[in-house]
Amino acid sequence: MHHIISFVTEKFDVSKEDENQLNPIYGQSLLLWLKEKVAETVHLENPDTEDWGWYTNINWNGRSYLLGASAMESDKGGYEWIFQVEKNRTIKEKLLGREKMDKDDECLLFFESVFNAEPEFKGLTVG
Repeated sequence: MHHIISFVTEKFDVSKEDENQLNPIYGQSLLLWLKEKVAETVHLENPDTEDWGWYTNINWNGRSYLLGASAMESDKGGYEWIFQVEKNRTIKEKLLGREKMDKDDECLLFFESVFNAEPEFKGLTVG
């Protein structure tokens, strides 16, 4: 299961993003900004494309996570950004219902705090 953080911002110039060859969806600029922003705490891989947007992988306290980003124009100005955090689990963990990600997951809470600290991110919600 993945968790979503959404917000609206005009912080990023999506016209400067590389083209997503799978589907013309923005998201790279958020992940590149985030990679630089958290570099002293955690290493994010370079973003890559997916049909739903952009993603990167991280290792958080010995666990692998997928971070995803996509953006669409907002009627409130700027872009609405969707950031997802998904904890990767083995097949055995899934079958046995172990290591599920919940709303108190440290990785999710870390990224929520990074986004909450950014004054240009408006209307932040976590779900």
